[in-house]
Amino acid sequence: MDIEFLSQIVDYGVLGLLGFMSFLTLFFWIERLLFYRGIKVSEYSTQEALELDITNNLGIISSFGANAPYIGLLGTVLSIIVTFYTLGQTGDMDVKNIMTSLALALKATAMGLVVAIPAIFFYNHLNRKVEVLLTKWTINQKEK
Repeated sequence: MDIEFLSQIVDYGVLGLLGFMSFLTLFFWIERLLFYRGIKVSEYSTQEALELDITNNLGIISSFGANAPYIGLLGTVLSIIVTFYTLGQTGDMDVKNIMTSLALALKATAMGLVVAIPAIFFYNHLNRKVEVLLTKWTINQKEK
């Protein structure tokens, strides 16, 4: 396998996957907010039915938040492997080239954190809204 091809897979594959995860996280967060805005808890006869509807897609957001740093770290490790392999093949041990390559390898980890931090924030934000909706349902049932 060509090392340049592997380098491109790391750059476009890992960063592309993290970008896609970021897009989906934002999409599901907005979708859930719009759903919560229009929900009427009084229309649900059981708490389980309400929970099924209001927790939809929360697992995806949580999974993205939990796994994005690992995907970023994988990209960084692969980039470092490519860097060391390239240095070993060319024999060019210029400190400037080594440091530049290693610094660029860290971009995947940074991108993983950029995806994970908002995803966890979004998940916690939505989880609080779920708790509020369930409490409203309970209050509504006691009033009946």
